[in-house]
Order: sequence, then structure tokens, then C-alpha cells
Amino acid sequence: MKKQLLAIGKYGLFFGLGIFLVWWSLRQIPDENWGAFKTSLRNAQYLLIIPVFLILSLSHLLRALRWQILMEPMGYRPRLPNTFFAVMIGYLANLAIPRLGEVLKCTLLARYEKVPAEKLVGTIVVERAVDVISLGIIFLLTMITQSDVVADYGMQLFRQLFENKNGDFSLTKIFIFAGILLVLLLAIRVWFDRFAHLKVVIMAKKIIAGVWEGLISVRKLRRKGLFILYSAGIWTLYIVGTWVGLKATAGTTDLGMGIALGALAFGSIGMIVTPGGIGAYAFFIAKFLEKNNIPFEIGLANGTLQWFAQFIIVLIVGSIALLVLPIYNKEKQAHESHTGR
Repeated sequence: MKKQLLAIGKYGLFFGLGIFLVWWSLRQIPDENWGAFKTSLRNAQYLLIIPVFLILSLSHLLRALRWQILMEPMGYRPRLPNTFFAVMIGYLANLAIPRLGEVLKCTLLARYEKVPAEKLVGTIVVERAVDVISLGIIFLLTMITQSDVVADYGMQLFRQLFENKNGDFSLTKIFIFAGILLVLLLAIRVWFDRFAHLKVVIMAKKIIAGVWEGLISVRKLRRKGLFILYSAGIWTLYIVGTWVGLKATAGTTDLGMGIALGALAFGSIGMIVTPGGIGAYAFFIAKFLEKNNIPFEIGLANGTLQWFAQFIIVLIVGSIALLVLPIYNKEKQAHESHTGR
């Protein structure tokens, strides 16, 4: 009961943060620019959701294919339809409760493909580790292709943190920040050494070890090249989907792949911060586009549409997968019984 309340509390906190960011984003639009925001949404090219639907659905299919490769060293080869259905139902569950989908997709595949759920947990760790590295590469490419914008934004944040009232850099603030950072690092080191018996420390060490073990295990894959190709394909489709999404609103239609790369990088932060990226996804995209001379209200309109498109895709495909999964397996079992397999 205590764990359930804690989980509900955590979800409520992050969901509340998402709602706050929606409110905060709308508050950032000046009164005189509300018309432009509403016009941008009203005149958007909603038909572009069709190619985005196909692009992102293909990326989810590549995730299912990549997941199959991770199961091969354990001697399991689940059917692609069941793997894809499990992936999509997992995404659908994540819209309700973050990370529930990771557990659910393992449970579903274990049920229909007789793959032990506990063994599938390790594959999820590998997937997350590879995704973290992939996102890091996206940010690195963004810094290379959008160095002036990212550097300007970073410098702006740096100045806001360390400027004094006169607009000059405050050495006192810099030293205080450096001191706090040093104390924090030392505290973490002492915490890990002296309180190694605490459950939270043990859990933190397990997570770190799990991520490292997940990365190391990639070397044991039989088809490493194909695994890397699928991973690159997934994130390439994300970039292309974001680029197509930029075409949906007036004011962002002429933006190129470089801008799409940065929008994906900053939008991904939003997906991590709040459940399903609600509020945060559109906000971060709008702030990034603002640094590329796109008015905040136009960027917010585009980010909102792109978030909504992803939400609808997961809702539709995930719901279909939820309905089709038991039907597909019932027919499969009937066919196997009929043929004597």
C-alpha cells in the first residue's frame, strides 16, 4: 500500500509539473500575440499527421525488431507481431503511469511467447542505456550544427545565474556555486561509501551497474551491426518526423533538418521531465525555436501540435494492439492445434 501511494504521489508530482508548464507556457505569450498563436493552430496543416503517423509507427516497428535481437542470446525468438504489440501497449500504458509500460510489455511477451519476464528486464536496461547514448549523440550533433544558438542559450542561462544586479559577473556567486558542487560530489562519495547498507544506495548502485552491464552486453549480440543499424534508424526517423512536423505551422515551414535535430534534442528533455511530455515537450521546443528567431507563440503552437500527433499515434496504435493481441494469439493457438504443432 505504501509503495502504491508513493507511486501515485510521484506521478501526481510530475503530472502537476506538466500542467504547470502548460500554464506557464501560455503565460509567456504576450496579450498582443495571442491572435498569432490561435491563428497558427487554426491554419495548421493537420494532414501532415499522416506522414508523421507512418514515420513514427515505422520507428516503433524498428524498436520491436531491435528488441528481438536483444533476446536472441538468451535463445528466444518471439514473433514480430507479438513483440510489436507489446511495445505499443507499453507506450500506451506509459501515457497513464510512467514506466508502467516497461513492466507491462515484458509481462505481455512473457505470457504470449513464453519468455521469462525476469530475463526481459535486462533487455529493457540495455534499450534504455542505448537510448541515453543516442540522445547524447543527438545533443552533440545539435551543438555542432547549431553551435551559435546552443552556445548563446547556454551563455544566457549562465549569465542569469551568475550576474549581479549591475549586469556584471559575480565572482562570489561563481565561487559559491563551485563550492556547493564540490560539497555535493564529496557528499555523494561519502554517502556511497559509509551508507552502502541503505536500500536507496543499494538501488542506486544497481541502476548504475545495470546500465553499464547493459552497454557491455551489446558486445555479446550475434547481430551487433543490425542492432546498431536499427538504433540509428529509430533516431533518424525521429529527426525526420520532427522535420515533417515543423512543416505544419506557418513560420516554421522553411526550417531545415539542423533545426529539427535541435528541436528533437530539446523536446526529448520534455518527454523525460513530465509524463508523456505534457506541457514540457512543447515548451522546450518553443524555447529552442525562439533562439532561431521563431516567435515563442509560433514555436509553442508547433510544439503543441507535434506533441498531440505523438499522443494520438500512441493512443490509436496502442489501442489497436491491445485489442488485436489476444485475437492474434487465439487464432495462432487454434492454427497450431489444428496442424498438430
